[in-house]
Amino acid sequence: MPSYVLKLGGSLIETSRDLMRVLISLADEEDYSFLVVPGGGPFADLILEINAKRGLGDEAAHWMAVLAMEQYAFFLADGNGASLSSEVRIPEKREVNVLLPYRALTEDDFCPEHSWDYTSDSIALLVAARLGLPLIKATDVDGVLIDGTVAEELFARQLLGRESCIDQGTIKLLLGDLSGLRMWVLNGTDPISFAVALRCGKGGTFINGQKLSPSY
Repeated sequence: MPSYVLKLGGSLIETSRDLMRVLISLADEEDYSFLVVPGGGPFADLILEINAKRGLGDEAAHWMAVLAMEQYAFFLADGNGASLSSEVRIPEKREVNVLLPYRALTEDDFCPEHSWDYTSDSIALLVAARLGLPLIKATDVDGVLIDGTVAEELFARQLLGRESCIDQGTIKLLLGDLSGLRMWVLNGTDPISFAVALRCGKGGTFINGQKLSPSY
């Protein structure tokens, strides 16, 4: 049974419900299961705007951003058969669960730092590590660009201090405590193409932790 933690980025809000329906179909027809970790999307953008205009402390900004993720969770699970979960657990066979991150993190705050470096990407990686499941980040780009070209595979150290579609907290985790893990960045703007890539295990960018070698 293929099970994944899937970070569904806020950049996909326009196609996110179509992507959720594809995940439900994969679960129903092909025995996949997913724990979806929501991004922040426009809900988190509002926090950034407030921070820029009014200024927020790190603690307030962190928890407001996590609450923004929770709002997106309700949007993602609306009317499609997915279940909302306040518990970090491996989904059952054929389940699609959407994590309510504020509820989960207020029960057990496993985020190592409350700052803008550690956003929903980092939370998704920490969830995947806790459950021992592979992590996919579904986003609105084809992968990570290196010198203008999408890299099929790279090491996390190549992204340290470099602007990309991955937050720096995730990179630090892949260079430190979670150096034995990897993540897969995959375009989710076309849900059908996303499903094809998922089935064949190709496309996007694989980012390896410090302890891993390329080419799995």
